[in-house]
Amino acid sequence: MKPSHDPSPLSPLGKATEYRSTYAPELLFPIPRQIKRSEIGVSDAALPFVGEDIWNAYELSWLNEKGKPVVALGCFRIPADSPHLIESKSFKLYLNSLNQTPFADTDTVVATLARDLSAAAGATVDVELAPLGLYPLPQIAYPDGVLLDDLDIACDTYQPTPELLQTVDAPEIEETLYSHLLKSNCLVTGQPDWGMVVIHYRGRPIERAALLRYIVSFRNHNEFHEQCVERIYCDITRQCAPAALAVYARYTRRGGLDINPFRSSGEFGPPENVREVRQ
Repeated sequence: MKPSHDPSPLSPLGKATEYRSTYAPELLFPIPRQIKRSEIGVSDAALPFVGEDIWNAYELSWLNEKGKPVVALGCFRIPADSPHLIESKSFKLYLNSLNQTPFADTDTVVATLARDLSAAAGATVDVELAPLGLYPLPQIAYPDGVLLDDLDIACDTYQPTPELLQTVDAPEIEETLYSHLLKSNCLVTGQPDWGMVVIHYRGRPIERAALLRYIVSFRNHNEFHEQCVERIYCDITRQCAPAALAVYARYTRRGGLDINPFRSSGEFGPPENVREVRQ
């Protein structure tokens, strides 16, 4: 079901858009993270996690000084403690605005992107560009852990239900569990977002069937990618009390961008930027 509200009347989401093809940094639309964090009892002033949002861009181009197009792949890392996330459609529109814009060289493009994205996010954004001729073949891999999706479970809850989560009365362990069954919907347009979610933790064992039911419970939930991962992190923290926790999701791309939020208690570092098969 499509939600009935928009983060702002100025947002480009859910509206007909005229694509710009010359440089327009004003297209970037930041959204305060605190708006949704308040729903899960998290304050920007005292975050219970560290992490970043890894964005990969597959439709990135500009002109050199002779007017010849240049194409590249881009990777952008936005810190989780930035006061704003960047709305994905505005990000796409901004990148498209480079299409007919001349730049002296790739370093100038990197500097321009880093300046504009950092201004929108309110924190330093790391930018890497790789021309296609120099880019290695993409690595596609799954986590070194246990896939939950073959568990034979019954599901009847399709809105986030943290009460589904439970632990097993057993000694503390460290393990990685993951699932391809994460699906949520865009907060504004209601379009489906598909992803793989990875939970790496140390603590009392999390009951696997219960965890999979919880993951499935996001199926009709309307929230941005970053917000879903933070909700999952906080729900597991409160219901299962792990000694250490990391939650990572890799979402399939839309509009030439994929978003891969990572949140951690600090003991587990960020993963390598390795695609899953649907990316």
